[in-house]
Amino acid sequence: MKVAVKDLNGNQTGEHEVRFEVIQDNRGTQAVHDVVVAYLANQRMGTACTKTMGEVAGTGKKPWRQKGTGRARAGSFQSPLWRGGGVVFGPKPRDFSLKVNKTTKQLALRKALSERLKANEVVIVDNINLNSPKTKEFIKILQTLDLNCTLLIVTDSNDKNLMLASRNVPWIELTTSANLNTYQVLKYDKILFTKSAFEKVEERLTEKTEVAV
Repeated sequence: MKVAVKDLNGNQTGEHEVRFEVIQDNRGTQAVHDVVVAYLANQRMGTACTKTMGEVAGTGKKPWRQKGTGRARAGSFQSPLWRGGGVVFGPKPRDFSLKVNKTTKQLALRKALSERLKANEVVIVDNINLNSPKTKEFIKILQTLDLNCTLLIVTDSNDKNLMLASRNVPWIELTTSANLNTYQVLKYDKILFTKSAFEKVEERLTEKTEVAV
């Protein structure tokens, strides 16, 4: 598969031959699901905490005597039925993290990127060089490239001007080729790569990984 390479004026300057195997069938669908579920689970803090009946402040004194008052029996001020009492089966701090092996991650990323390539939702440019960190200048470049949508921009390294220019635009996320993950590939309407960043992602997708036993 070949992808057009453009300059910042939207003119095609060449073509890039995709070096990793583009998945044409349903292979890798389960890997994508597993990786996205793990990614979202790993974002959870797991810090929600409620107090049980034994942890809330209170006394061990019986509220009133067992019989003779006409009221229902009560043995504790910390009862879950009472205001300020303990919580039954409430959340406690826990670890939600899930592990996915490297081979599955690689397959999932290749599957996700293959689908975006087949849908013509990947744009490659020679480079993104901004003379200043002005958002106005940055937006003008995106309009020239006809990228008026939610967008993931992937570069080979962190660029200060690009980071400053894009941080005020809520529908844009900036990442590097080393940090690109499957969830990001699927989240946005289009993906903008610099040519060097795309080549580094190709290296990630073509390197051999050892299957865990």
